[in-house]
Amino acid sequence: MTAAAVGLGVLAGAPAGARPAAAPAPVVTRAALDPALVAGRGAKVAFAEQEAENAATDGTVIGPDRTAYTLPAEASGRKAVRLEPGEHVEFTLPAAANAITVRYSIPDAPGGGGITAPLDVAVNGKKRSTMTLTSQYSWLYNQYPFSNDPDAGLLHPDWWITECSCVPAATTPAPAIAKPFRPSHFYDEQRLLLGRTYRAGDTVRLTVPAGSRAAWTVVDLLDSELVGRPHVELLAANVLAFGADPTGRRDAAGAIEKAMAFARRTHLTVYIPPGTYRVDRHIVVDDVTITGAGSWYTKIKGRETVLGSPAPDGSTHTGVGFYGKDAADGGSRNVHLSGFAIEGDVRERIDTDQVNGIGGAMSDSKIEGLHISHTKVGMWFDGPMKNLRISDNTIVDQIADALNFHTGVTDSRVTNTFVRNSGDDGLAMWSEKTANARNTFDHNTVQTPVLANGIAIYGGTDTTVSDNLVADPVREGSALHIGSRFGAEPFTGKLNLDDNTTVRAGTYELNWNIGLGALWIFALDKSIDGADIRVTGDHYLDSTYNAIMLVSDWAVKDQYEIKGVHFKDIRVDGTGTSVLSARAAGGATFENVDARNVGAVGVNNCGSFNFPATGSEFSLADLGGNDGDWLAPWLLPNTITCDDRPAVVPPPAPGAW
Repeated sequence: MTAAAVGLGVLAGAPAGARPAAAPAPVVTRAALDPALVAGRGAKVAFAEQEAENAATDGTVIGPDRTAYTLPAEASGRKAVRLEPGEHVEFTLPAAANAITVRYSIPDAPGGGGITAPLDVAVNGKKRSTMTLTSQYSWLYNQYPFSNDPDAGLLHPDWWITECSCVPAATTPAPAIAKPFRPSHFYDEQRLLLGRTYRAGDTVRLTVPAGSRAAWTVVDLLDSELVGRPHVELLAANVLAFGADPTGRRDAAGAIEKAMAFARRTHLTVYIPPGTYRVDRHIVVDDVTITGAGSWYTKIKGRETVLGSPAPDGSTHTGVGFYGKDAADGGSRNVHLSGFAIEGDVRERIDTDQVNGIGGAMSDSKIEGLHISHTKVGMWFDGPMKNLRISDNTIVDQIADALNFHTGVTDSRVTNTFVRNSGDDGLAMWSEKTANARNTFDHNTVQTPVLANGIAIYGGTDTTVSDNLVADPVREGSALHIGSRFGAEPFTGKLNLDDNTTVRAGTYELNWNIGLGALWIFALDKSIDGADIRVTGDHYLDSTYNAIMLVSDWAVKDQYEIKGVHFKDIRVDGTGTSVLSARAAGGATFENVDARNVGAVGVNNCGSFNFPATGSEFSLADLGGNDGDWLAPWLLPNTITCDDRPAVVPPPAPGAW
């Protein structure tokens, strides 16, 4: 089967919508929602988001569909527009703009590796440019850690899989597994400066030209933006003076390092003016300020390079990245990075590879105004380290996480950062071996993580997750996740989840064969019972399954429990099943938790599945003000209402409360 046929098959599995004929007024959304529903939450961004399904098109609207491994499921809002050669989608600008970002998908090459295809851009009927789309950074297949080969057999035939409800290697006769197996990571995005400023009401038409190599092109959305003039730093160590090539033909790493050395001696900033600078390896930064002309103008672009022999850390490749020194060597301090883009060349997931946009350990440092794409992880920090401030960044199209605080990161913050299309957790704190402490994720937006969670906290002390917007996780994860997993240190102190909004969240867990909650609390390695966990002011909108799930794995269900969790001032607007699914021992309190459009019983209480005569092993305390009849008196304190796999009733779209 060709990759084009694979893509068409994926599309064919999704319901098609009507074809809008007349040019509608511009519909500006945030995570495909009315912005009024998420006011004050998520990252403040410079662009206006417009979903293709709300624009004028002679193509076909695909979706909605939340089934993993389909094109609609990975689209923002779970809808997109499919164009065949000759078809178009046209957006009306809601405000003045001179730049656009297009999120799209085109088929893979028949044997994997991607193709390129054109997309014409016209403004007010006049052609401005032809974008060259690519699928070289999308289309992964198979089981973790995935493959670029659509014809590959199972990577782990000794793993249980949902498709046959069996372990293939231990099954006689051997099951037939369709190829390609589990295609995913379909989308990519490109940015384009239009060359002049256009007014509100002007139209941007995207047309697939006749004869395109792509049998189909899916357009998910268009972001339009008014980009300011390039930033100029006059009194600085300008990398051009040290031999950097702004055309990208010659490697610029050495010139940037010379500028850094000069800047440290003279107490100057390193300035990287507009241009594309080729860097194919890590640049180690310490006690230095590096600023560009802005992420639309200054691009640090690199190829992934095979190492002659594996590095001590296990890496077999290197690539473009700005790294602090290893924590074992004291780490780096006083690093300030701002105003440029990092464009990597990572096309496969190799977990031992250090091919991240930003890495190492950086204390007392700031990272702001970066745009990072096509690296393995946008920013991965290995502590111990402290006092890192990350703000106003965009991290898109990653093979794995967008950002991870890993091992002993303390007193650090991530704010106003926009994440889309991560291949694993969007934002994560992972207390492996050494606990993270006193960290905050605040006012960030995470959209369409293809695997795992939007925001995940794995252990740690005194953590805050506040005012974030998380939308459309695709598979095996949730919008918000609290997990005793992956060897993490225990949760201690306070864990506050305050005023976050999730939408269309809660995915299908393939190994368990059940749906998760928009908030998923999971005790796998140990109990979650040593922290004061406060979930206050969260809004869970249009949850695919449950709004909240607390669960321990079956193998440890009688060993570990979840308690010390308190819910207050919560709004639940739409669930496919319940408000709360309890699949663990322990308990939680509820105060002013209001719910509507609930698809099943308000509380699906299975406890630890022992079903004792005394009731469920999970107890609920009603502290008052819980409206919507979801927490009825007969459910308290621990009535067993267990339905292992309740029927899903899709809720209506969320609206004003």
